[in-house]
Amino acid sequence: MQSLSRPASTSTRPAPSPNPRPQYQVNTQTKVFDTAAGRLLCIADIRGRLSALNDLAREANASAIIHTGDFGFFEASSLDRINDRTLRHLTMYSPLIPTAQRNHLLAPENPPSAIRSTVTISLLSEFPLLLSGQIKLQVPVYTVWGACEDVIVLEKFRAGQYDIENLHVLDEATTRCLDIGGVKLRLLGLGGALVPHKMFDNGDGNATIAGGQGTMWTTALQIGELVDTAQRVFDPSETRLLVTHASPGREGIINQLGLVLKADLTVSAGLHFRYASSYNEFSVQSDFEGLRHKLVVGKEAFDKVWDSVKTQVDAVIDEHQRVLLDKALSVVERIPPPPNQPAPAGQPFGEEPAWKNCWNWNLCDAAYGSLVLDIKDGRVSAELKSQGFNYAYRRTVTPSTVDATPSSATSSLPVQATGTGTGGAATPKNAGATPTAAEKPLPPHLTGSKSKPTTPPPVSAGSGRETPKLNGAQQTQTAAEKAERDRAKRERKKERKQLERAEREAAVKEGGTGSGSASPAQPRAEVDLSSPPPQGPKSGKATPEVTTSGVGASDVKPGDGLISPATESTGNRTPTSRRPARNPWTIFMRMPNSANETEVRDFFGDTKDGIIRVSYPQNFAGRNQKMCYVEFGDEETMKAGLSKQGEKLNDGFPELKQATDKESRAAENGPRGGFAGRGGRGRGGFAARGFASAGLTRGVPGRANGDAPPSDGPKPSEGS
Repeated sequence: MQSLSRPASTSTRPAPSPNPRPQYQVNTQTKVFDTAAGRLLCIADIRGRLSALNDLAREANASAIIHTGDFGFFEASSLDRINDRTLRHLTMYSPLIPTAQRNHLLAPENPPSAIRSTVTISLLSEFPLLLSGQIKLQVPVYTVWGACEDVIVLEKFRAGQYDIENLHVLDEATTRCLDIGGVKLRLLGLGGALVPHKMFDNGDGNATIAGGQGTMWTTALQIGELVDTAQRVFDPSETRLLVTHASPGREGIINQLGLVLKADLTVSAGLHFRYASSYNEFSVQSDFEGLRHKLVVGKEAFDKVWDSVKTQVDAVIDEHQRVLLDKALSVVERIPPPPNQPAPAGQPFGEEPAWKNCWNWNLCDAAYGSLVLDIKDGRVSAELKSQGFNYAYRRTVTPSTVDATPSSATSSLPVQATGTGTGGAATPKNAGATPTAAEKPLPPHLTGSKSKPTTPPPVSAGSGRETPKLNGAQQTQTAAEKAERDRAKRERKKERKQLERAEREAAVKEGGTGSGSASPAQPRAEVDLSSPPPQGPKSGKATPEVTTSGVGASDVKPGDGLISPATESTGNRTPTSRRPARNPWTIFMRMPNSANETEVRDFFGDTKDGIIRVSYPQNFAGRNQKMCYVEFGDEETMKAGLSKQGEKLNDGFPELKQATDKESRAAENGPRGGFAGRGGRGRGGFAARGFASAGLTRGVPGRANGDAPPSDGPKPSEGS
């Protein structure tokens, strides 16, 4: 339908005659799978990489594919109809464009004309290869169209000009029934983005569908005809699956459509999450009023548009379109009454069945995951697979899971001390913020209760020992993977030692001094090495005091508490750098092959604009630019940079992780150098490792291997 007045029309030609197709014609077929069980692969946003459909079906052992979102309905002539903004969007997300070429095309200095002169149809979609028969679909594919498609190509399918074996386009007048595994699954489809202010604008569409300039959207008549189709093929023995681009979880009108169609299952896309979601309304709404509120909001958005165009629409639609429009309006009016409210007959309304019985899946893009419906003996099972988020960058900042204090026992989020030098309780930070070294919780052996010598310290990631199993999760891996992982840990540990030694030497040259507090969550104060330690107020907690270590072991008195470990140092106290804390949004990058700054920036692709600095450590002359720090302007771009883990740079695969300050690495990655005792229990066993992991050794300062412990002397928590 073409309205008399529409905002920013995308159509550049005269309005066609509405509804050229025969009225009340329903295109329906039943596909019988001659198997006792079957698997249906559901994916979203294949984005023109159509050759991957056969591979995905083979991996999932699927009998058919159900697709929603952007399919890639483009041909060579489509490029002339796509506007610059949509073409840039397609270039940004096309899986057919190499990363280096995409980064070059999307560079800020490149005008839209550069993209238009470079991008060909082969870089946007393999649909021409599918149309010509060079790509053949091995299993039936049932799809709706997404938000970025060429409406002219879809109209050719609807007019019968295009016909591809095993490809079935679901629209408002086309439905399919799959008889598989004891279930008759009715597929109903609604394509296009839901844009309320465009629901009465056809753009370049001929009848009930709409689109233009490389985009497509849903219309009111399209919804009305889908309702009409569903009513005509209704069979109570069937199970109804509604396939939409827009999500019923976000769009009230799509949810209302599911109620009118009596959908049992829905599959949607459009949100582009890294995880697929599986839910019913009962599981995500606090009560039934929450569902009703979502539907009311959708109705109000539609009513605003309808009130402004009602007069114009009434003047141009014919009788058949009036029938479809009334059905669309019935969808918008479909709001379940509150439970227990009396009906006109006097009996209270019953509970809406879809409130608990309609199940919804919103899929991530095909590159990140899929859904498999395994149907057997009438039961529809679901298998969700998602690539998910990459949390590897948190390995060096994850708090210990050992129960030490109430704050660390109840939350694994970063914490921040409430006071300076008080050892007070810590409060959780915002979960969305990137944790920094100053925000980490105290290690268990520095909290209120003193560690016993037989209590093993927490094992942190990257320390060369086994990674803790968080939340009881079982970590399984093959022997080869474990050996490779241990080898990588040992290599990282060795390089960290070298890096820290170089930083200490650099700090000595800068005149750095020791800190006045051993708590990593508190600001460090400068201490005069020639004066006794400060005698601040005691908090009653075992926050240790750091004494001078630039003197001989015999000059240190037992009452001085905890001291720095006796490592390979030259006798000088290990200094703390006066340099400011590292940018918390920094990625440490170790490369098998050297790369200069330009190559490193290009490696990060779309996120390179967020890079504010690339620096190489100056302490490793023989490394030849194989390690660097990449600083980003915010957490969002840093996370996007971390997602590049596994991509190739200069014929190698660099390792990426979030960088931390030297102090936080020392607290998390275990001892650096020797300490009193070897293995076993007591002073030289697990407890010594725990104190050494914080840069401290417990007991009498200067005690050599085999010396007897003193008989008296104040404990660290008692002061001196």
